[in-house]
Amino acid sequence: MRIDRVKFAAELARADLNIKRLAERAGVSRVTITSVKGGKSCSRSTAEKIAAGLGVCVQDILTTSE
Repeated sequence: MRIDRVKFAAELARADLNIKRLAERAGVSRVTITSVKGGKSCSRSTAEKIAAGLGVCVQDILTTSE
């Protein structure tokens, strides 16, 4: 799965989080957050954790092709 970089950045700003705080809230590493932010794909489980950390549904941050 790929997280849309623009949607991710918008939700990160809306939640007033930085990479470190999001990683802590999502229960994933900062490296994982940085990779996903850079456009790398991730598992559904990771996408769901990141979405939960942002306080949104996973569909809100996925690319439109997912």
